Amino acid sequence: MTSLEFKSTFDEVAKEHKFEKAHGGWFLESPECIVVLDLQKSNYGDHYEMNVKIYAQGMFGRTYARCKDLVKQDIGNAFTRQPDEYRDVFDFSMLMDDNRRKHRLKELFRVFINPLTEKALSRHGLKELGARGRVYLPPAVKAEL
Repeated sequence: MTSLEFKSTFDEVAKEHKFEKAHGGWFLESPECIVVLDLQKSNYGDHYEMNVKIYAQGMFGRTYARCKDLVKQDIGNAFTRQPDEYRDVFDFSMLMDDNRRKHRLKELFRVFINPLTEKALSRHGLKELGARGRVYLPPAVKAEL
């Protein structure tokens, strides 16, 4: 699977899980929070990192809307990446059948992304994810939540 084919497959799977593509990332929103998925191409190998950035409405007096800045910012109000056990999905130096890669990507959404976003779409859930160490919350964000 080429990088371009992978992005297309990622888009297909993300849309199956209610994410919408915009500005080079994938967005899922609630009135309280926005979750952004961003595929970041590595400079050190033939793989991507999947950045998960979460923005809480009203944080530091800001209102967030879909835009390129939310995709390109480093970490958002909260941040995590794909779990290590799914790193192979994003690594093209590891030989994997295209159907297997797509299956593993669907599994990643079912096992990791969906449960994470279920919590991350509320400020209360975001606080809980931070307390459990599931996402990184910078100290200023912890204090604001």
